Amino acid sequence: MTFEPRSAPVESTHLTAVTDGEAQVFTWEEDARIEVRNLGGEIVIEANAAGLRTLAGHLLVLAGEGVSDGSHLHLDDGNGLEDGSVGLVLERSDAE
Repeated sequence: MTFEPRSAPVESTHLTAVTDGEAQVFTWEEDARIEVRNLGGEIVIEANAAGLRTLAGHLLVLAGEGVSDGSHLHLDDGNGLEDGSVGLVLERSDAE
């Protein structure tokens, strides 16, 4: 993947998910590009800078105070990832 740098202001898309009565707001930056590939023995997550900030934000939401164990976000090629990507689930697990 090759990405062009961008100098315009960042815009975003917000998604609010409710789990066990708790609302989590996940944000995608406008030009976020995230691709997930399964290479057999390893998973590759390739993203431009906006995509990396977007993923970091998703992880921070799930790590937030008061977010319940098991809260998760499904991403796939029709929902937040580039076409052809394998699915990715970000899930909070507080079990030791």
